[in-house]
Amino acid sequence: MPQNLKIRCRNNGRTMEVPFGMSLGELYEECRPDMRYGAVCALVNNKVQGLNYRFYNSKDVEFQDITTTHGMRTYTMTLFLVLVKAVEDLYPGGQLIIGAPVSKGYFCELRIGRDITEQDALDVQRRMHEIVGMDMKIHRVQCPIEEAVSLFRSKGMESKAKLLEGQRNLYTNYYRLDNTVDYFYSCLLPRTGHLHLFQVMTFFGGLLLRVPSREDPSRLEELVPQAKMHNVIREHHRWQDILGVRTVGDFNEAVMNGHASDLINVSEALQEKKLNDIVVNIIEKGARLVLLAGPSSSGKTTTGKRLAILLMAAGKRPHTISTDDYFVNRIDTPRDADGNYDFECIEAVDTGLFNRQMNSLLAGEEVELPRYDFKSGERVYENRRLRIGQNDIIILEGNHALNPILSAQVPENQKFRIFISPLTTIALDDHNSVPTKDIRLLRRLIRDYRYRGFSALDTIRRMPSVTAGEEKWIFPFQELADATFNSALLYELAVIKDQVKPILDEIGEREVEYAEASRLRKFLRYFRSVPADQVPPTSLLREFAGGSSFKY
Repeated sequence: MPQNLKIRCRNNGRTMEVPFGMSLGELYEECRPDMRYGAVCALVNNKVQGLNYRFYNSKDVEFQDITTTHGMRTYTMTLFLVLVKAVEDLYPGGQLIIGAPVSKGYFCELRIGRDITEQDALDVQRRMHEIVGMDMKIHRVQCPIEEAVSLFRSKGMESKAKLLEGQRNLYTNYYRLDNTVDYFYSCLLPRTGHLHLFQVMTFFGGLLLRVPSREDPSRLEELVPQAKMHNVIREHHRWQDILGVRTVGDFNEAVMNGHASDLINVSEALQEKKLNDIVVNIIEKGARLVLLAGPSSSGKTTTGKRLAILLMAAGKRPHTISTDDYFVNRIDTPRDADGNYDFECIEAVDTGLFNRQMNSLLAGEEVELPRYDFKSGERVYENRRLRIGQNDIIILEGNHALNPILSAQVPENQKFRIFISPLTTIALDDHNSVPTKDIRLLRRLIRDYRYRGFSALDTIRRMPSVTAGEEKWIFPFQELADATFNSALLYELAVIKDQVKPILDEIGEREVEYAEASRLRKFLRYFRSVPADQVPPTSLLREFAGGSSFKY
């Protein structure tokens, strides 16, 4: 008979002897760590596992609740499965496409041959509540990959069949809920009754699935109006229709058929067209101060340089400056709750000086631009003088560029605001979108490793604080933008996967961040590799992948 196993629970520091084959869910009931919101998944030897995972060796365990990144992902994807079943039950033959996050929820297209009504949203939500109320078991099925491909194809789920068909694994897993089958790249909850809160509402011709707040799971995430972001997502979907590539399965098929360079060239051309349109809008408005903001690793620097070139081609003289140079001296920088300097807050910028200098420039006066010396923590002047005329345009790039406080005293008719971020890109399949945060994290992992001397461990550890700063100081102002630029490239993950994998491999199993590294490695395996030498030297991707013709 198998001997008992030793399981160490990091939540309460207990080491327990458990029987061979015990599940994570059973272990949670046995050891009952103090978790206000309960467990939805766990790190097992620092790898994310669902509560139906069974122990056959001694392990370390740390249960995760819905307030953690891994827990929220597990909860949300379980909601997706329940949504899929509800749609199948109500609209046989209909097609559901779960898209990118928007307005603190998930936009879903429901294709049923007619317009979506408020009653449809109520019906879907009612059916989802019924499924949750029945506390139905969610089965995780392992089978040969060709069997899963055949199953999904027989049900008309071509995007999933194509996704799995492109993989090199012998076996795969899928989920079954009653007569509904689906594939998700993350673990799910073992029963529908574990879900407690969600909402379905009509949204821009489709549905919006609202999810609980991570900070307070007893309430829904705040509904944030993001009409401009949604329009960009719709525009990107039109581009995908032009290319005939909407999912990773479509992309891999095109690459295997020798069309990678075509996808790269068209993707780059579409981005260039969008930037050209923005330049036309800047000139038509008569703006002379372009304010460019976006979260970390959005490609702000390259976008600013490309805008400058396009403005010059249109007969303008651009001058690029950074909000960093308007930092207050370090001694005057506000401190956060932990007593550390808070460089992310707007008070870290000398907005008074910035407004005075911008207005002087717009009035035709000469100013001496400052430079912030990060080593000494002080503002210095090095005789960088600037005077602009009617054909000159200032491009300001920085985290606070869209914050109204930064340029409060500059006339509105002189400003043009641009929000940039990889807002949406190719989806894995109809029910698995590619998280845009993952795109930015992968870009940052390469950039930090190559150009800043930071390991993958350093970068992943810093991301929560970076994200918190973005949520407070960048995203609230994105809808104020005159133009929104989606910096994601359809092909980019296929290019950077071979560059980022060895960086991620440096994170060992003993580190908590191993869970995120493992997830990203698995995620990247869905993409067929594309050689980086096919990427143009002016591409935004070169800012991270290297080989750019721009100087940084």
